[in-house]
Amino acid sequence: MNAWTMLAIGTAVALSMMFGVWLLHIRMRNASIVDVAWSAGIGILAVLYAALGAGDPARRVAVALMGGIWSVRLALFLARRVASGPEDARYQAIRERWGGNTILKFLWFFLFQGVLDVVLAVPFLLVANNSTPGLTAWEFAGLAVWLVAVAGEATADAQLRAFKADARNRGGICEAGLWRYSRHPNYFFEWLVWCAIALFALGTPWGWMGIMCPAMMLYFLLKVTGIPATETHMLATRGEAFRAYQRRTSAFVPWWPRAG
Repeated sequence: MNAWTMLAIGTAVALSMMFGVWLLHIRMRNASIVDVAWSAGIGILAVLYAALGAGDPARRVAVALMGGIWSVRLALFLARRVASGPEDARYQAIRERWGGNTILKFLWFFLFQGVLDVVLAVPFLLVANNSTPGLTAWEFAGLAVWLVAVAGEATADAQLRAFKADARNRGGICEAGLWRYSRHPNYFFEWLVWCAIALFALGTPWGWMGIMCPAMMLYFLLKVTGIPATETHMLATRGEAFRAYQRRTSAFVPWWPRAG
């Protein structure tokens, strides 16, 4: 199957899924479900492209595993959070900012997440159609970085979950493990996942287009829905304690904390 046909199928799948999840969010009254759908959508497209692609079988298996494993882990982690807690503060803030008629506005927001899934899955599509036998050095390097990134993100998520599960930490700030070296280690390793995918795609014709993925993720994490929204909420709820944490701890890239 050619790449354009695969892209059309992938787009239809992603937008249909997001429309269904939008309907579900109306019943749940919780827009946080879009994060679960976004994460799941990447894995669905990776597996779909691996199944439909005409490339080398080993490469297609690698595509399915890289996209699928990352997607399932993150989607399940987010689903547990959505099921056990209130709507994320980011979406509560969006509702307040938008005022009335949020249902239709959220429809476009959800569909936009589907478009993001399609764009971010382009490297998987390209690689799944690469018929060069065997994996290249670029691809082995990408796999190595991907393993580190997925392990790092899972570790950061587990450390934060354990911190929140302890009632003694209620209202506190997590500085356990990776959180001592970065205020957002989960975001950093999330970005590193996309660096790994871009690296994996570099050995494929047109694979350089995969560089747009870590670039987009870095923009969203640093400027839009990641760090700015999270830190605004933390400053509002933790005050001076969080400001002190900001002063001594790297915002993104893990690094030794500053003294004082």
